Amino acid sequence: MAFLEFKNVRIAGVSAGVPKRKVCNLDIKDISADYDSAAFVETTGVLERRIDEALTTSDLCVAAAEKLLADLGWDKSEVGGVIFVSQTTDYYLPATACIVQDRLGLSCECYAEDIVLGCSGWVYGLSSLVSLMANGGIKKALLMAGDAKRHVETNDPLFGFAGTVTALEYVEGAAGFQFHFGTDGSGFDAIIIPDGGSRNQVTEDSFKDEVIDGKHYNRMQTRMKGMDVFSFGISTAPKSVKKLAENFGFDYLDADYFVFHQANMKMNNMIAKKLKLPAEKVPSCMYHFGNTSSASIPLTIVTQLKGKCEDKAKFICCGFGVGLSWGTVAFETEDVVISDLVEVGEEIIDSKYVV
Repeated sequence: MAFLEFKNVRIAGVSAGVPKRKVCNLDIKDISADYDSAAFVETTGVLERRIDEALTTSDLCVAAAEKLLADLGWDKSEVGGVIFVSQTTDYYLPATACIVQDRLGLSCECYAEDIVLGCSGWVYGLSSLVSLMANGGIKKALLMAGDAKRHVETNDPLFGFAGTVTALEYVEGAAGFQFHFGTDGSGFDAIIIPDGGSRNQVTEDSFKDEVIDGKHYNRMQTRMKGMDVFSFGISTAPKSVKKLAENFGFDYLDADYFVFHQANMKMNNMIAKKLKLPAEKVPSCMYHFGNTSSASIPLTIVTQLKGKCEDKAKFICCGFGVGLSWGTVAFETEDVVISDLVEVGEEIIDSKYVV
């Protein structure tokens, strides 16, 4: 069973960057084959999103990282690791984490790695980075997670752009993190971009328009089997939370906050209901930002829980999606720096990294 525990590492701070440009779903005509715009907003809980096709995930993460590093007062030379979690990397090669290391001016002795995952990615990335730090080899590190430049603005009004940064530090005696993970690859095609990898390389046909469930796609765009994903999410997330608590011997209801991947409001409400959670313990940022993939958990913390992480608080966070994969983590926060939300314009783009 994929239960993991790592001690001696704590979350020092969290930040998030989003595009300045807002898109309101009420302004989109023919928003769905099944709903008008008002009904879509009511059903999904997504009123508006942040979209700017000029910005990449790394642009948003770099802006958020600069803000967080300044707020923490960290010297950049102290940062010993960067993990970049995204489905929308700058290039196939090199790893975007390498670009971010140079762009932020971090030491060349910095560990840098990409993880290509979606909605479960923040939890997976957190476990990977914490495991690298637990013995003290790396004292301070940054976990970057998010997605942008996804070409889904009018095609799928559920999704928004965001990049987040979670600062981790080695502290002897820190309670650390407890994890539960799972994977069901039989659902690999429930959320998929069919072309662009080695299996189906890019051809002229990759860009031909297809109509699926009343929506227009090409084979280079993300497509989703909505009902399959819905059933997966509402069954897997509650089970994972319960398994985590049972394995490590605590009552999950004692947690102060449950931060779930912001899939859609109907799904998340059903997850909370199955776990018998009071609404005040389940913050959400979907209304203003939509589904932001691996950014959604830290983005919710930044936008909904700023000022509530300074005192001790118990968190349970669960991400679920592409893979199909899921991960749940329990941890405590104290004296965590939550930066103000960074709104990013195109001025952040550095031509040095554009080829």
